[in-house]
Amino acid sequence: MRRAEGVAVRRTPEPYLWLLFSGGGVVAALVLPVLVLLFGVLMPLGVVDWPTAGHLRGLLGNVLVRLTLVVVVVLCLFHAAHRIRHTSEELLGLARFDLVIALFCYGGAIAGGVIAVMLMF
Repeated sequence: MRRAEGVAVRRTPEPYLWLLFSGGGVVAALVLPVLVLLFGVLMPLGVVDWPTAGHLRGLLGNVLVRLTLVVVVVLCLFHAAHRIRHTSEELLGLARFDLVIALFCYGGAIAGGVIAVMLMF
């Protein structure tokens, strides 16, 4: 604990959680629409050719590409976890279960991130 003018100030992880939330929001707003457009609209309509398995293997052979995909997934998971946590607390009136909800949401995001890392590496 840090002391400010004789008063003990307790540090919380909340600023870091908001940082992950905003980073996930940026990624969700900029990267995911492009992926949905490519894989959900243009490729099924035949405007853009589907990548071959060899091309995707070659693309995922690059460590930087795999790391980028992990970062996108983790940031999106933390964005969703933060949004679900605050929505359930404020709209559903579950603020008294803040610690349980936070552990469930952020624990799920961490577990999803670990699974993403295991799948990519």
